[in-house]
Amino acid sequence: MSYNVSIYRIETKAKELQMGSKDFFDDENNIEPFTQQQIEYLRNRLLKYNYVYQQQDQLGEHFYNSAEETSALLTNRGLFFTAGWNEDAIFEIGMTTSEFTDTGEFAKYNPQNEGWEE
Repeated sequence: MSYNVSIYRIETKAKELQMGSKDFFDDENNIEPFTQQQIEYLRNRLLKYNYVYQQQDQLGEHFYNSAEETSALLTNRGLFFTAGWNEDAIFEIGMTTSEFTDTGEFAKYNPQNEGWEE
């Protein structure tokens, strides 16, 4: 079992709140794609947070932070963080994802904690 937190464009948050559909995330067309500049920004920020690039596959770019035992998947529509059920790792991805929203371009979605962070 794992703990997951996602980063999306702020426009995706607005769209999801407006639609109010429980199946919103099932249709990738509902999720606004990142710009190339945003992808580069997020990739560089992951590296600054000691995430190490692992590989790229059909899902996206995979990163791992061995110190925190957390992973991240960067796709063209979302940045997905995963931690095991370890309190320290959960705390770290919670803090990291909150810090990634500091530019106002991105929103944090935590399905284990009532959805969007305000």
